[in-house]
Amino acid sequence: VLAVGKVRFVGDAVAVVVAETKGQARDAAETITVDYDVLPAVAHLEAAIAPGAPLVHDEVAGNLCYDWHIGDPAVNAAAFKVAHKVVEFDLVNNRLVPNAMEPRAAIGDFDRTTDEYTLYTTSQNPHVIRLLMGAFVLHLPEHKLRVVAPDVGGGFGSKIFHYAEEAIVTWAAGKVHRPVKWTCERTESFMTDAHGRDHVSKAKLALDSDGKFLALHVQTLANMGAYLSTFATSVPTYLYATLLAGVYTTPTIYAEVKALFTNTVPVDAYRGAGRPEATFLLERLVDVAAREMGIDKVEIRRRNFIPVDAFPYQTPIALQYDSGDYQTTLDQALIGSGYAEFETRRAEAKARGKLRGIGISTYVEACGANGPETAHVTLDRDGGVTVLIGSQSTGQGHQTSYAQLVAERLDLPPERVRVLQGDTDKIPTGAGTGGSSSIPVGGVSVDRASKTLAEQLKELAADALEASSGDMEIANGAIKVVGTDKSISFADLAAHPKATPEKLTASKDFSTDLPTFPNGTHIAEIEIDADTGATEIITYVVVDDFGATLNPLLLAGQVHGGLVQGIGQALLEDTVYDVSSGQLLSASFMDYAMPRAAGSPSFVFETRNTPCKNNPLGVKGAGE
Repeated sequence: VLAVGKVRFVGDAVAVVVAETKGQARDAAETITVDYDVLPAVAHLEAAIAPGAPLVHDEVAGNLCYDWHIGDPAVNAAAFKVAHKVVEFDLVNNRLVPNAMEPRAAIGDFDRTTDEYTLYTTSQNPHVIRLLMGAFVLHLPEHKLRVVAPDVGGGFGSKIFHYAEEAIVTWAAGKVHRPVKWTCERTESFMTDAHGRDHVSKAKLALDSDGKFLALHVQTLANMGAYLSTFATSVPTYLYATLLAGVYTTPTIYAEVKALFTNTVPVDAYRGAGRPEATFLLERLVDVAAREMGIDKVEIRRRNFIPVDAFPYQTPIALQYDSGDYQTTLDQALIGSGYAEFETRRAEAKARGKLRGIGISTYVEACGANGPETAHVTLDRDGGVTVLIGSQSTGQGHQTSYAQLVAERLDLPPERVRVLQGDTDKIPTGAGTGGSSSIPVGGVSVDRASKTLAEQLKELAADALEASSGDMEIANGAIKVVGTDKSISFADLAAHPKATPEKLTASKDFSTDLPTFPNGTHIAEIEIDADTGATEIITYVVVDDFGATLNPLLLAGQVHGGLVQGIGQALLEDTVYDVSSGQLLSASFMDYAMPRAAGSPSFVFETRNTPCKNNPLGVKGAGE
């Protein structure tokens, strides 16, 4: 958990101080002297792969973590040979710092009477932390380790991973027999929290004379940072390259991904985790193709869309899309954005000395496959219901969503449903929060458990009311005999002599390796001051397909958050390292520009949903 012998990035911890107060800890830390021998650094991808580059790990030749390919290179090359036109495009997907509202924090505790450890941590996935820290770091048996994730103020992926500080406070608590806490400061989070993105890619697209796509070839360098984080290796491969088909009928795709070590903070999943990288690359390339072919950028998309009657559609790179109607979301977004009248607005802007542009992205994402996620739904003695689930809300409103599902099955007010999350002692399994799986997976578990509990309660009520379970119906927090005034409230039912814990609780799990495929069209219109470069987003129109909608307000909140993070990456955010020393130059908000409300437009958000066929609720992931 601490660097031994060699420090590989600025922020790599070398010592830990445990003290009574923060002030004492700071004073003690300042007395530590580390004798560093300065080594040459590689902070950028091109430098890391260059011949003779300094090695981040002596045993890793050329800093190459892996060289991964997908697709058939021979078939791909043959398609390029017969192409009418080949367009090429190079793209940097800049490195980002997630910067959740609340920095990471952890408390380790140890019970000497039972030799049991407890870690309280701001994590999106306490069950993964228990597995990784217990089995692979501290070597603690699972029954001796409890991990609790309380309210977590934002995550965006960066709080899924197991961090050294979690292991340190847990280990230290066992040594000093006292609770030990650690709270990350903002600059520390810049230097220690896993960063996102950081790809350099070269792409080629082959087209016929009508502008139909024939083949796509992509070469990507992906930055792993100094060490492999929890999910780092899967982000540029199965979460990125398999989405390069996008919404198009490209017959052959070949992708090559080289993952490299550098002297930088480890890179891992950040909101979308590979999927935004694929969309950004592909949609920019399609725009380049439209320009070079002399075809309108809307028309070239129409010509290459997967038609609605082709679903389920098998792409040439592993994934099979279950549903979608890309043409309709595009048409709806074009109307909503006033696309047909854009040239009039551009001319008006030009008269004012402003440059005006309009951009279109038609996307598809793969998400919402995870598990197993287990839900326990229990009727309490007060007539309310408690839900236990392993996922962990980081601001998405899980408590509201899960309560809605239970309330609908048991016909009681949502405020009568209590949702408890993120405690490995209260629920033994959990897939956590990530990959937009909380509703497509966790929601299915909650719905199934609620449905099962409803049937159990009907049987119990039938016994109490001396009727047939088939004649029971649930209404307004009670169960009654259909067509009569005989009923029993949930509270009275829970107090019934035959109401054993087994009859008052239902547990169901759900797991799937079939993703959901949310998709849609985004259109942004911007205006630029040619003298100053100041950029204003005039309108941003979204038409998304999220399948069945559980809560429109929460859904809109997820979309707005994702849009602002995209705006931040496009216009403001960039993580900058000194080329020669590996020093992080953008290590605070003095040097790292975050999006603010003043720079964000009023979003126009609409849905045009096609039900998902890969989960019983018909929902598609929306968190990314």
